[in-house]
Amino acid sequence: MNHEFMQALDELEKDRGIDKDILIDTIEQALLTAYKKNFGSAQNVRVEFDREKGDIRVFSQRVVVDETDLYDTFLEIELADAREISPNYELGDIIENEVTPKDFGRIAAQTAKQVVVQRIREAEREIVYNEFIEKENEIVTGEVARVNKNIVHVNLGRIEAVMTQSEQIPGENYKAGQKIKVYILEVKKTNKGPQIVVSRSHPGLVKRLFEFEVPEIFEGIVQIKSVAREAGSRTKMAVKSIDDKIDPIGACVGPKGSRVKNIVDELGDEKIDIIKHSDDPSEFISAALSPSKVVKVEVDEEEKSALVIVPDYQLSLAIGKEGQNARLAAKLTNWKIDIKSESQAIEE
Repeated sequence: MNHEFMQALDELEKDRGIDKDILIDTIEQALLTAYKKNFGSAQNVRVEFDREKGDIRVFSQRVVVDETDLYDTFLEIELADAREISPNYELGDIIENEVTPKDFGRIAAQTAKQVVVQRIREAEREIVYNEFIEKENEIVTGEVARVNKNIVHVNLGRIEAVMTQSEQIPGENYKAGQKIKVYILEVKKTNKGPQIVVSRSHPGLVKRLFEFEVPEIFEGIVQIKSVAREAGSRTKMAVKSIDDKIDPIGACVGPKGSRVKNIVDELGDEKIDIIKHSDDPSEFISAALSPSKVVKVEVDEEEKSALVIVPDYQLSLAIGKEGQNARLAAKLTNWKIDIKSESQAIEE
């Protein structure tokens, strides 16, 4: 080791945020292992790294014991022998002698380099993990790196994220070099470094897009209470205003529909129904079945289920194609919804 090596450690601490003391402790442990491996010592040893000069020294350690307790002369020394070295030694004290091998410097330098390289790699992984764990459940813009077996790899700058088939918008095509907005679904640590899973199909993507697009939502005046989504097809979103002067639906739609249009364009023409949230279950369920008209809603609070009566000519609209409208309304309100026409209700 030399002065340049110590300067390099200072630079690592400054530029990469790697704690110098922790790094030196790690190097000392690695050097201890290297010493025992290369010199096969049965002694109990301690490796000392001079934090100023970078010098490496190895010390054997022996515990001062009573002569009747002496078992291993490599690890222990009698009290009488210890006091020949210094009269101040007492039972239980540790005596150290330097045993640094002449050619240990080369091994030490190689070992320290390996430790530093490994620690830099770990530190970089930790930095990337910390950066993206803070962005979990947020939107970022990435670039499609490649598509392999229905898995899209998205370059986020420092790292590549993966978007599995279930997190893609059905029917959406992805090409290398394409810029896309993705929702960070999960950030986890693995042995190979951070792994990031992103999504284009998650309801959170719609919510975050509206937060970016609608100032009233960003400021907290208009609140998104719930979102139900079938990606690539349709989304229902319930909103509420804490200011009576602000129309929550109008704020989300924007002047001439500009705000919602930007989001629809981003999602590939996915239909978005924006409804007004209500604390009254009947009102909320009725609104959730928009654009269908509702005649009557009968709620069962205990079962959290509702019977909804609609005009005969509105039944198919209320249920929706392949049951989508009713399904999304149930997800949005978190109520079980049974829809019947007026004729069916009268018959029953």
